[in-house]
Amino acid sequence: MAGTLTFTMIKPDAVSKNAIGAIIKMINEAGFVIKAMKYTRLSESQAQQFYAIHKGKPFFEGLVNFMTSGPIVAIALEKENAVADFRKLIGATNPEVANEGTVRKLYATNVQQNAVHGSDSDENANLETNFFFSEVEKF
Repeated sequence: MAGTLTFTMIKPDAVSKNAIGAIIKMINEAGFVIKAMKYTRLSESQAQQFYAIHKGKPFFEGLVNFMTSGPIVAIALEKENAVADFRKLIGATNPEVANEGTVRKLYATNVQQNAVHGSDSDENANLETNFFFSEVEKF
């Protein structure tokens, strides 16, 4: 059974384009409930920890540099079938091949500066949500 929690992060490129409100509107209109939200800036250490799965890959250093280049918005979301439904809403990682009307088609710059992060599994949704929010903050 699919979980009801997912996590997203509006990335520095979308924040700098003043797309926070438009992206949150899309999230709300897709039936997601915001359970917690935080406007913050990642330190280098936090970005390295959050993206540790990619450590050693050629793009890791660039990813950390990008994710620390400006503020982000971390958001815990709730909805039935949350992870799959959110991944459909945001579209493919590469905005050039993302479906029309998806967040990334509308707001991403390229594969790395792709406007939003979205959890890829129920397990990662829980880990990523807990990275930013305590149980007290979430509810």
